[in-house]
Amino acid sequence: MRQITVLSGGMGGARFVRGLRHGILSGTLPGVPRNAEVTVVANTADDWWVHGLKVCPDLDTVMYTLGDGIDPGRGWGRRDETWHLNEELAAYGVDRTWFGLGDRDLATHLVRTEMLEAGFPLSQVTEALCRRWLSPGSGGSVRLLPMSDDRVETHVVVTDPDEPSGRRVVHFQEYWVRLRAEVPAQGVVVVGQDAATPAPGVVEAITDADLLVLPPSNPVVSVGTILGLPGVREAVVATAAPVVGLSPIVGGHHVRGMAEQLLAAIGVEASAEAVGRHYGARDAGGVLDGWLVDEQDADGLPGLRGAGLRAAAVPLMMTDDVATAAMAAAAIELVHP
Repeated sequence: MRQITVLSGGMGGARFVRGLRHGILSGTLPGVPRNAEVTVVANTADDWWVHGLKVCPDLDTVMYTLGDGIDPGRGWGRRDETWHLNEELAAYGVDRTWFGLGDRDLATHLVRTEMLEAGFPLSQVTEALCRRWLSPGSGGSVRLLPMSDDRVETHVVVTDPDEPSGRRVVHFQEYWVRLRAEVPAQGVVVVGQDAATPAPGVVEAITDADLLVLPPSNPVVSVGTILGLPGVREAVVATAAPVVGLSPIVGGHHVRGMAEQLLAAIGVEASAEAVGRHYGARDAGGVLDGWLVDEQDADGLPGLRGAGLRAAAVPLMMTDDVATAAMAAAAIELVHP
């Protein structure tokens, strides 16, 4: 098993991949050699333009996490960050200072924007940025791909009593950062998705993989937006690789983020069993072969197995790289018994 592909969001996916890499390098993953390669296909539907800059939160979170540049407390942004830029913008009365751009982080967005405006596609820009963060000395054998070079943006329909319709549509970043996901969500709209195409290498990373993993990322606005890209779900269904997922819901709640709110917006119960059923078994029109839940959600195993999934319950809290590597090992064992 030399090629593992992961469909990733930001923080949860990034931490999983870091633990997966630890397991590979430590030789603790069954059937996986130390020279195995990992390809991460990252969600780009959270991307947006702010202050004239192209910001790609999930790509950057994966890149910084694997390159040991992430802020360990926040789980996003740069380590040892300062915020002089944001302070100056606020002093000018500029709107959107609620979306903080740190001074170190700003350099990434400046380089990305300059390259995009020079005509380079996002996939080539990401490859250039990763030469710093994912070099063999710092990142191991990990390749990071954006899901698409095309502009795709997630918007959330929220309750707003001041609007005649009683609702309005906001960009995902406004929903998550400014509104803190505290306003009821009525729906999710992914703008530009239907016309977008997978970035170069994405379909091949899925079809040529020896193992495909859906990590504990948001099933609606992270993994869900990748699977919703034309051609991606078809590649997942067609790949000869086993497909295994790990639940982001533990004990009826998301560990971090806003999965509960957005699952409710699409009519899916916030439970490990319900999310597994939402993804579905490949032989029944879904995308999974196996689904891992946390030990406290073991009561959902019979229902998952009845839905055609291999299912098991193991500890799913990513407390450190060793614990996360153990999760990855359990995922492999589930679909490679």
